[in-house]
Amino acid sequence: MATTLVLLRHGQSTWNAENLFTGWWDCPLSDLGRDEAVEAGRLMAEAGLALDVVHTSVQTRAIHTADLALAEMDLSWLPVRRHWRLNERHYGDLTGRDKAETAARYGEDQVFTWRRSYDVPPPPIAPDNPHDPNSDRRYVALAPDVLPASECLADVVARMLPYWFDAIVADLAAGLTVLVAAHGNSLRALVKHLDGIADEVITSLNIPTGVPLVYDLDPTTMRPIEAGDPLARCLGDPAAVAAAAAAVAGQAKSR
Repeated sequence: MATTLVLLRHGQSTWNAENLFTGWWDCPLSDLGRDEAVEAGRLMAEAGLALDVVHTSVQTRAIHTADLALAEMDLSWLPVRRHWRLNERHYGDLTGRDKAETAARYGEDQVFTWRRSYDVPPPPIAPDNPHDPNSDRRYVALAPDVLPASECLADVVARMLPYWFDAIVADLAAGLTVLVAAHGNSLRALVKHLDGIADEVITSLNIPTGVPLVYDLDPTTMRPIEAGDPLARCLGDPAAVAAAAAAVAGQAKSR
């Protein structure tokens, strides 16, 4: 019998709407993002998903997305576990910068490399960057060798997988239906692991905001029972999902 895992990228944030590199900077959902979160809850309820437990990052946009979706499902009482290992990728000194302006300054190829190459991180956060998230009190207990100054996707995979194996798999193995509300890159890291996607292929996967992806996993291997395109696992209208993914892909085009 399959065990069910649902992945949900947070709804649009205010910085998504402004086309800014966000990473570990904490910003709220936009009005559209809140609507997307509610719609995600509606889609999960309509699909008959009986969630048992929720895992989120420690970032507000993921937390509020989970809260709004659960409220729509009348499941606000579910237990929720939070961890920084589910955080968005740390964008280093790109944090707070306009994506299109950065592409115009450095070139679209360079920005694409920083955004989507598997193993090339952006420049580390500079001491004078006004949006340095590392001093946030939620990270004060992290050891200096764990707190990142910048991350590529390979780094996100490396810091996310221990939480997957230790916490999320433990809930799945107990027979619980699990919702993970997180971010574009932490979820790409998890999808890469689940579907066995190659390093050079994962760069082209764009997970849309506010759209649940449903995985039926083999309870022994914790791998998908059926292989397939991750976006084919999305709830909702396929054309709308494809359009939302395309919008994510185009964010760093220069104007």
